[in-house]
Amino acid sequence: MAYKDLREFIDVLEKKGLLKRITAEVDPELEITEITDRISKKEGKENVALLFENVKGSSMPVLMNAFGSYERMALALGVEKLDDVADEIRKLMRLPYISLSHKMDLLSIIPLAKNAINFPKYVSHAPCQEVVEMNPSLDDIPILKCWPQDGGPFVTLPLVFTKNPATDKRNVGMYRLQKYDSKTTGMHWHIHKNGAENYRDAKARGMNRLEAAVAIGTDPVLTYAATAPLPRDIDEMVFAGFLRHKSVEMVKCKTVDIEVPATSEIVLEGYVDVDEKRREGPFGDHTGYYSLADDYPVFHITCITHRKNPIYAATVVGRPPMEDCYIAKATERIFLPLLQQMIPEIVDINLPLTGVFHNCAMVSIKKSYPQQAKKVMQAIWGMGQMMFTKMIIVVDEHVDVQDEKEVWWRVFNNIDARHDLVFVDGPLDVLDHSSPMPKWGTKLGIDATKTWPEEGHTREWPDEITMTDEIKERVTKRWKEFGFE
Repeated sequence: MAYKDLREFIDVLEKKGLLKRITAEVDPELEITEITDRISKKEGKENVALLFENVKGSSMPVLMNAFGSYERMALALGVEKLDDVADEIRKLMRLPYISLSHKMDLLSIIPLAKNAINFPKYVSHAPCQEVVEMNPSLDDIPILKCWPQDGGPFVTLPLVFTKNPATDKRNVGMYRLQKYDSKTTGMHWHIHKNGAENYRDAKARGMNRLEAAVAIGTDPVLTYAATAPLPRDIDEMVFAGFLRHKSVEMVKCKTVDIEVPATSEIVLEGYVDVDEKRREGPFGDHTGYYSLADDYPVFHITCITHRKNPIYAATVVGRPPMEDCYIAKATERIFLPLLQQMIPEIVDINLPLTGVFHNCAMVSIKKSYPQQAKKVMQAIWGMGQMMFTKMIIVVDEHVDVQDEKEVWWRVFNNIDARHDLVFVDGPLDVLDHSSPMPKWGTKLGIDATKTWPEEGHTREWPDEITMTDEIKERVTKRWKEFGFE
């Protein structure tokens, strides 16, 4: 289903018993984080979305942990399970008019599937502009200070809209915004991100500023789309239209030449001066460590528009598992078909929650020739944001990579350190603090597949211990007879 807006999603969460309203007064400085962190790490029915209705210093309620479980993440995307989206993409890829060359690129797949594409629709009046503040102030918004050593309050769930200065194509990314004062924030554009490319291009073209708009509190599919690892100039709002099976309604901002989702709760309009930077951070990040302070561009706010009685959507990141882990899991499942098109031998992939997306990938492959596991490692390191993967573990096709204990059992038993470990130097995520050099370092590949004689293993490889199917079936049928439930 396509949600009309964030409010409809909240209603659905509440009807399903997946949301808790908190009426007691809470402090946006640290207190909301502590409550949310405790809830996000619970399992089962205790892990729910949180709507803080009485936030100190603000009239706006704060929504937290909305995506913080597999169930809520699937619900956000309007599917029964996350793999349903991947299955839909696989069906599109089987269409006869999609060429092999096009199968390499999600941008090519979606426009060719005429019945699946829903381009944005543009409207002249929108809920997000029910209230227009031409003398804007961030002080009325309950922006959270999440962790004790944070450099200040941060907007943590923003959809940042910019345009490519050369092509005028839209880009939407999720980049945190540190509040400096009532009218300025940091713009945390990592060097590898598409927003940063637009910023650098604007400066190279002699532009004084790059216009930007920030949408907060959108239909959950739009929020997810802003995090998706799409190539530059692929419109995230087109991708969102594909996911929700319905066009995204957009409206032009009041003070900048940018369109934003019409049903957003809050929109910050403004610009980034290409010659201005300011110290940003530290920030308690999704690695479970603080990302260090550094100089980043500054976002100047020229206007704030919002709905009447807006809801402020936020998140907190830290030591996993937390809400962002489940957003990343959606990406793992949705983009698996594209990964398999480029590397056909891949059977499945698991990005463990504790690996914080970019520190570990567990991959099963159908091995058909010697050293194939190492070929797969190199291919993954050559793909977009997967270049940051610090450790890749490759196992045989029958291994369930979603069972991390089984994967580690294979690693511990199958590898010969001299022959099965691969070390390569290359880019690392900006947040990786372990490398002596920022932004790059050494990555590890582990070949935990069965080693073949052609790979130099002349000894006999033992069979795995398994019970016969006949005995397993017999014992299963008699299980209660033995006194077990």
